[in-house]
Amino acid sequence: MALTPVDIHNKEFGRGFRGYDEDEVNEFLNQVIKEFEIIIREKKELEDKLSSMDERLGHFSTIEDTLHKSIVVAQEAAEEVKSNAQKEAKLIIREAEKNADRIVNEALSKARKIALEIEDLKKQSKVFRTRFKMLVEAQLDLLDNDDWDKLMEYDVDSTDMPVLKEISK
Repeated sequence: MALTPVDIHNKEFGRGFRGYDEDEVNEFLNQVIKEFEIIIREKKELEDKLSSMDERLGHFSTIEDTLHKSIVVAQEAAEEVKSNAQKEAKLIIREAEKNADRIVNEALSKARKIALEIEDLKKQSKVFRTRFKMLVEAQLDLLDNDDWDKLMEYDVDSTDMPVLKEISK
């Protein structure tokens, strides 16, 4: 059982034959009571302060736990975003490679088709050149022919020709 200032104040001592001076004892007890009351008050203040600090500590511990959890969640979210971005990048690259292969294949196909058309045009050009050359040579042969000279030998006098009368309506 704890000693209180009231217990000290109410304490009575038995009287003995040459006992202590009663006023001195009472004065000392009053001083002890005052000091004891101060100590009890300080103790109460410290307990209240400790309780307040414990509450704040609990509050800060809760905040710390929440921050730790938030950091973990943020890290997990960042990892997930990073992972998704990498997957999307791989898909984009794969799609780009497919498109590139398709474009290259189409270009090669068109190039082959154009090459075949060029070869065909070359053949047609040779055929045309040969035929044109033959036509020109045939025409030159006609010009070199003696028949032209014979035609030039014919002499036609236009004055000897009868005049046709025009019929009027």
